Amino acid sequence: MVKYSLRLAYLYPKLLNIYGDSGNVMTLKKRCEWRDIELIVDEIDENDNISENLYDLYFIGGGQDKQQIAAAQALMRQKEQLKTAQENNAVMLAICGGYQLFGKYYQTQNEEKLQGIDLLDVYTIASEERHIGNVTADCLLGGIGSIVGFENHSGLTYIEENSATKPLAKVLTGAGNNGKDATEGAYKKNVFGTYLHGSFLPKNPKFADYMIKTALVRKYFENVELAPLEDEFAKLAHESVLNKKY
Repeated sequence: MVKYSLRLAYLYPKLLNIYGDSGNVMTLKKRCEWRDIELIVDEIDENDNISENLYDLYFIGGGQDKQQIAAAQALMRQKEQLKTAQENNAVMLAICGGYQLFGKYYQTQNEEKLQGIDLLDVYTIASEERHIGNVTADCLLGGIGSIVGFENHSGLTYIEENSATKPLAKVLTGAGNNGKDATEGAYKKNVFGTYLHGSFLPKNPKFADYMIKTALVRKYFENVELAPLEDEFAKLAHESVLNKKY
């Protein structure tokens, strides 16, 4: 019998669908299903309108430049709805290109600016160097521990000083946000951004459960305890990155 039900908006999967990021949605779906939690997933196309009060969770992945521009235009049309959802503590995960678009802007090598929707107090500057490889980091959210993933980006992302946005993790190996300040990702309220593909959530089940639990507590106003799962393969995937020699 289903006691809990959540709804997730999967933003622009036809545009932002590289690096297997759809695996993040699949992970949330299965980890809910295994606990008899209903998770309804709605794929949002670029011409769809978003109801800010309908969704408990949001996900957006990464894409190539042309598709990212189209996604930026679609996001801008839904900016106020998404900002309202953020203020209402909806849980959001943005990967790579989606992470950049959730920030203030992306500045190209020609110094043109692609405007973001300002959910995170970050900005991104294109560089000539590309950061590619596995990343290990210590998550700065309590109870999660290490996070791992695969980065592939030439944009350098910086968190604005003295803002409400905080780094998601401290980099141990890899570049993370910019290869300079040892930060990876960012978060503000329940909006999380990261450069980690892999996909991210299959290799980081504690973070997936953090998202699910946060969404449930927000919706049902009770201290939900998630039933433990048999995570042998997820743990092996996580540890395989931690144990790589660099």
